[in-house]
Amino acid sequence: MSTTFETYRSATRRVAARALLALALLSLAGRQASAQLQGSPSASDSILTASVSRALGEIGVPGAVWALVRGDSNELGAAGIRDRASAVPMTANTRVQLGSVTKTLLATGVLMLVTRGQLALDEPVASYLPDLPIHNPWQASSPITVRHLLDHTSGLGDAHLWQVFATRTSPDLALRRAIARDGTRLALQARPGTRFSYSNTGYTLLALLVETVTGERYERFLDRELLAPLGMTRSTFTWQSQVGDKADTTMAMGHFDDGTRQPAYGLATRPAAQFTTTAGDMARFARFLMSNGRMPHGDTSRVLVDGTLLSAMGVPRHTEAERAGLTLGYGLGLQSRERWGLMTRCHVGNIGTFRAILCVLPDQQRAFFASYNSDPEDAAWDRVDSLLVAQLGARPTAFRGHVAAPVLRGADAATWIGWYVPRPTRFEQFSYLDALAPFHIFIRGDSLTLTPLGGTARHLVWRGGMTWGLLGRAWPTHVLLTNGHERMISDGQRTLVRVSMIRVWWRWLSAAVGLCCVLLILMRGLIRIARRAPVREPLCWPVLSLVPLLAAAAGLFRQPFLAIGDMRWPSVLLAVGTGLMLAGVAAATLHTAVRLWRTRATFNRGLVLDGLLLTGALQWLVTLAYWGLLPLRLWA
Repeated sequence: MSTTFETYRSATRRVAARALLALALLSLAGRQASAQLQGSPSASDSILTASVSRALGEIGVPGAVWALVRGDSNELGAAGIRDRASAVPMTANTRVQLGSVTKTLLATGVLMLVTRGQLALDEPVASYLPDLPIHNPWQASSPITVRHLLDHTSGLGDAHLWQVFATRTSPDLALRRAIARDGTRLALQARPGTRFSYSNTGYTLLALLVETVTGERYERFLDRELLAPLGMTRSTFTWQSQVGDKADTTMAMGHFDDGTRQPAYGLATRPAAQFTTTAGDMARFARFLMSNGRMPHGDTSRVLVDGTLLSAMGVPRHTEAERAGLTLGYGLGLQSRERWGLMTRCHVGNIGTFRAILCVLPDQQRAFFASYNSDPEDAAWDRVDSLLVAQLGARPTAFRGHVAAPVLRGADAATWIGWYVPRPTRFEQFSYLDALAPFHIFIRGDSLTLTPLGGTARHLVWRGGMTWGLLGRAWPTHVLLTNGHERMISDGQRTLVRVSMIRVWWRWLSAAVGLCCVLLILMRGLIRIARRAPVREPLCWPVLSLVPLLAAAAGLFRQPFLAIGDMRWPSVLLAVGTGLMLAGVAAATLHTAVRLWRTRATFNRGLVLDGLLLTGALQWLVTLAYWGLLPLRLWA
């Protein structure tokens, strides 16, 4: 999953681990290259293995497997180690996990059912699942369709922490329970079909659709009806693990950034990220994606998936960005993207312990796949991916060139300059953080600068109409658009909507003042408690929240990172502490206001200062409560 994963680690441990890993990989590279030369691969294969081994050591990743597809030939390879504990070498036959690349396989299964007539792309999902707990204010005119779920344009958010980071989730959790908690309804952030918003929940709904129309678990059905005909005999949608009574000893172990080993774990949104496979099987799958959809074995006249549907994978349809002229984007389980000088259709997957990538070039019958048994947050993945891409021998994408005169001039360009925020936000649970970190757009002549708050500016040049392209890219990568009342910019994967500068500055001021006031209240309250102030002293009330908050911090630090979405005692104490903070500040503000009114004839400087601090803190805490962050319930 395209979520940020962090573990509890220190910089010293990370550097030491990477140094040791680099030495091990350099030693292992020679043995793997030698082994390849003793088989049938060419010398260039051994050179690639050695190069990948060096790159893995540089970015701190234990091992990798890969597959290169060139026309009718496949090349499989591996480098590094399968498990840091045993230092067993990775081989091309080692089984690995895919993370969100699973979505491409699930999407292909859904397209197979469309081909059979059991599902229809543009049929409302409610026709198959009439009792789904979804609130769609646009239901009458824009119901969610099967295509919307496949394209990530349903308007649904991505996932909550309990759906992704939870050690107590059963691998067999019923999909209806995985979509939403009992009694809760999913809310849409945008009109279905208009804007891309990545959603693991949406793909979990697709698996539920598969189960509804087939009458059996999606894992069993897709293993039999999709994977078996493709010859993917060592792949499965069913949960597999490296440990336990039924441990798969051929499966690579996952690792966190700091080298900590992590076996496979259950996910509530497993249809979006749970798949075990090999490089060889993924080469077969990549070849099928670039085919006419017929069975590769047995009855080759039988159509498994309609070829026109396979051709449409990676082609966005009907979104605001597509209608405005942007041809790149996501469609039916793949994303069209320009990388490494090539126009590709790809999917990337991240689950914290594995990272995978699948890219196909149908017009050139080229493809590559790779899976890595670690997912460091700051890893330079292009360092490794580009080594594999270079071996494909693909023709570079033709450069489209620039149009001479920009369409935006003077006053027109000025109306687009300003602050923009993501809408919809990927993680609705933390949308307030997106509101605090807007992007700024500046346009001058034929150049546009897009700068995230505190980040690196991206420079684009005009490509015709309202489209813009990153420097060095052959095709437009962004488009400016409007729906009549909003000005937006989109790259096909995210839409940013312009907001007023006053609103941006107010949010910053509110957060800054509120945080400072909370800290000062706690400091003044602690001082008064140390001086044995009476319990009825209002400024002492918010301090009571520190007891559960400090205990929660200690517990969260000691518990497994993957348990952050579980309802454990540290998370409960965090909710209690943040709730007490809000209640304490609110009660203290009301009490202080009453005292100020009663003593209005005299000026009490200390009481006035308390009132100002409490008011400043309360306005921010109420804002956090409005955005759903107070009380902070990580398991919700």
